[in-house]
Amino acid sequence: MAKIRVSYEYSEAEDKSIRLGLFLIACGILSLFILGFCWLSPTLQSLQSKPANCTVVSVLRPEEMFECIFTCGADCKGTSLYPCLQIFVNNSESNSVALLHFDEQQLVLNPKCSYVPPCERDNQKNRDNVLLWEDYFTKEVSSQSFTCFFNQQRRPDDVLWQRSHDTSVLLHCVLWPMVSLLLGTLIVLLTVCARSLAVRAEALQKRKCSYEVCQDLSITTSDRRSNKPGDLLAMNSDPELSSPSRTLPLFAVPVRRRDREH
Repeated sequence: MAKIRVSYEYSEAEDKSIRLGLFLIACGILSLFILGFCWLSPTLQSLQSKPANCTVVSVLRPEEMFECIFTCGADCKGTSLYPCLQIFVNNSESNSVALLHFDEQQLVLNPKCSYVPPCERDNQKNRDNVLLWEDYFTKEVSSQSFTCFFNQQRRPDDVLWQRSHDTSVLLHCVLWPMVSLLLGTLIVLLTVCARSLAVRAEALQKRKCSYEVCQDLSITTSDRRSNKPGDLLAMNSDPELSSPSRTLPLFAVPVRRRDREH
């Protein structure tokens, strides 16, 4: 029996689904690297800081001014000044005095000051924002203890008022790339499996059809072989078919013998 050939080529819809799956896989891997480099590492470092109890020791505002960059449009940038606010607190973890910072970003931006206001074009507005925080820590927080975050290994002389990253950032950095990666892999696997099942079904159908055709041909051939001797016997046993008159021409007329009179 000849070999049955089945087409393994993908249709246009299957080709598009495979491309979509590969695109999702590539996006998942790429986003995992990008988010891991930009957000995952700072988040892990932020989560290493331990919570502690802090109390305000002193609130200072030195005369030193710092510059900040403001934007007032697409092509409008400039620098303005803001005063430095220093809040020293007592850390319960190390039982020592440390400088309080608003979060990790402001700690990196200006490690000498506790608060960096949103940069405004007017220097007076920047000053007013700093004075608001000074009044808040001097009048309302000075007599109370609050939760701060302390990292003995990285910043032993600094504490944070709040974390800029939490566990939700870590969850999003890992969850969405993995969802994209798993979804793309699932689409590719389902498409390949569906095509494989279709190819097997087509091969089975062709085998079934070829088997039925061969069986019909064998039955027809056997019938023909079994019917030939019977036909010959039937023809020989039929008197009409074997009589000589059947061999006469259609318009032949029999002639009677005339008796001779002698």
